[in-house]
Amino acid sequence: MPTDVRGVARTLAPAKVNLALYVGPKRLDGFHELVTIFQAISLADEVEVEVMAPAREGQADEAIRLIVEGPDLGPVEENLAWRAAQAFAVEARLDRPVSIRLRKTIPAGAGLGGGSSDAAAVLRCLAYLTDFDDAPRLTEIAAGLGSDVAFFLGSSPTAIGRGRGEQIQPVEALPSRPIAVALPPVHVATGPAYRALDASRVDHETVQLPGMGAVVSWNGLLGEGGVNDFEAIVAERHEPVAKSLAAMRSAGAAFAMLSGSGAASFALFDESVDAVRAEAWCDGLSNSLGWSIVPCTTLEHMPEVISM
Repeated sequence: MPTDVRGVARTLAPAKVNLALYVGPKRLDGFHELVTIFQAISLADEVEVEVMAPAREGQADEAIRLIVEGPDLGPVEENLAWRAAQAFAVEARLDRPVSIRLRKTIPAGAGLGGGSSDAAAVLRCLAYLTDFDDAPRLTEIAAGLGSDVAFFLGSSPTAIGRGRGEQIQPVEALPSRPIAVALPPVHVATGPAYRALDASRVDHETVQLPGMGAVVSWNGLLGEGGVNDFEAIVAERHEPVAKSLAAMRSAGAAFAMLSGSGAASFALFDESVDAVRAEAWCDGLSNSLGWSIVPCTTLEHMPEVISM
């Protein structure tokens, strides 16, 4: 790694929703086989990464520093953004301190992939600042951090995920459309959600995952109504999730569905609803439910990294 590498880069780390999520059987490695359609949305965290000069003699040399603006996310060493920087530094032999500033907007435990997106944003910023252009190695780092990180590292905001979600097949981005994201005041942990889903299935039941073609369209998704295998089990155990879904469907959404393993759910609109009407719709539901319904749009492009 060149000794003069330094600089500052910034990007957005978008949330995602799952336009479809089919969960298959548990594998020998403890993960579940799944098929999903990822879609990035405009709700996003902000990530700023600086590669600094080495500490001077007598100064403390903190290899990776993470500053989080927003909710307390627990120990720094467990934060995926911090772990992404650490993994990159080892893989790229980066011999410079790294400072990360993370402005959180995406709630944790909501099934929106905020932590994974933050990790991918850090990797993209560090690759940009260091001219690291080995895409396969960067993807390996991403896969080692979490199942969704590889999607956020990719070039398309719409993609099919297989395996445990890390096998990414980019597809042509869907045209941008207004979307509403419900954020009920409940945290749904991923591990217990998988265990509850397993327990709800008949013993030795064979779970067949559907095929997924390379063409994804709004007409096809809206016509099928969307499928998330977690939805029934999570809504049954978390009343605010059930209320969010029921309210959005009653208010006339084209379809509403849980995202990931929850707790967030989302509503998609048909082509007749513009951003202004969608925002008014969200305000009305927020007032009636008592928690945030956030107006967003689906993305047609992943955010770019810019230098500061």
